Amino acid sequence: MSWGQEQPQGYGQQSYPHQPYPHQPYPPAGATEAEAAVGVAEEKPPPPAKPAGRDRYFDTLRAAALIRVVTYHTFGWAWAGLVFPSMGIMFGLAGTLMAKSLERPALQVVRSRLRRLLPPFWFWGVFVVVAMLVHDWMPGWQIVYWVVPLGDPPGNAWGEQAWEILWYLRAYLWFVLLSPLLLKVFRLAPVPVLFLSLAPVLVLNFVWSGPDNRVGSALWDLSTYLFCWILGFAHRDGVLRRTKPAAVVPLSLAALGYGGWYAFSHQAEFGTYDLDEIPLAQAFWSAGFVMLLMWAKSRFRIDFAGLTAMPRLDRIVTVFNARAVTIYLWHQIALILAVPLIDQFWEVPAFERYLPLDSQWFMFGVAWVLIAGFVLLCGWVEDVAAKKKPRLLP
Repeated sequence: MSWGQEQPQGYGQQSYPHQPYPHQPYPPAGATEAEAAVGVAEEKPPPPAKPAGRDRYFDTLRAAALIRVVTYHTFGWAWAGLVFPSMGIMFGLAGTLMAKSLERPALQVVRSRLRRLLPPFWFWGVFVVVAMLVHDWMPGWQIVYWVVPLGDPPGNAWGEQAWEILWYLRAYLWFVLLSPLLLKVFRLAPVPVLFLSLAPVLVLNFVWSGPDNRVGSALWDLSTYLFCWILGFAHRDGVLRRTKPAAVVPLSLAALGYGGWYAFSHQAEFGTYDLDEIPLAQAFWSAGFVMLLMWAKSRFRIDFAGLTAMPRLDRIVTVFNARAVTIYLWHQIALILAVPLIDQFWEVPAFERYLPLDSQWFMFGVAWVLIAGFVLLCGWVEDVAAKKKPRLLP
């Protein structure tokens, strides 16, 4: 969930470094061999860029990704990741915003991202850690990961459902720290670096699986979503916009095909075709899916500006983006609390008779009510982290 951009009022903004030019059918003589191979055309010097506005296309994708995460954790549908690979999308959006932010000094950008991410995490972590301590958990030195989640924070089985989602924060934090270097390397040779970003997950899958510890877990997650993060760089720098459809579409479909084939052909090994359980399949499926989404955004200049004509929906998208950290962190606790709350409903005869208390859809609805409550009660921490006046709703 890409929640680390620098200007709170521009959450989900996207500005282009250039105004788009008519597509050149062939790259010019000065193009590199790699760029020529995928049809990347060199652009002329651009006119002055227009002021950036809110990018409702990215806002909507982020909101949809959050809804998909909550849905998956409620129903556990294995096919959900195939329909909408939310984590790959969120890493792709985060990579785009990081590339935009790194137009400023890298140290300043990294400090700002840490400031926006860590206070909501600490606030949430206090409740989870205290609850686990009450339930006989005694941490060791690894509790430092509850301060800065460079590794998976420790916990006991009682709180596992709450803290297991923290892998995303850990991966996001590492991507933020590595981005100044990654962006420099990417700009040396954009197309080769983009394709080579899939190499680490292939190495881990077929050559060396990495250590069985926190380092190994971090390597797997970074490798799985590295392509999506760097694809965000490619979108921001205009590489995708300059790429021919004849290159993007077949490559995206090939990645989707390989990812889907690997997932379904290895069901016996993993016990499912769920992409969340099969990193290699997740990496390639997300790569193809996110590439198509971002290329279409660049190529056709999709902005979903018409969303403003639907005030209620536009408002929901705004709240989801401004409270992305809160929704992500607290949604599992909402699902946990929904179960005993519904158990109490059975004690009311009218509820038992007229409400579908044994339906997962009912639990899904109750969870969203609780998530809304957490947004109101805890979302202000994101405002404080962004150095804004605390508000119930943005």
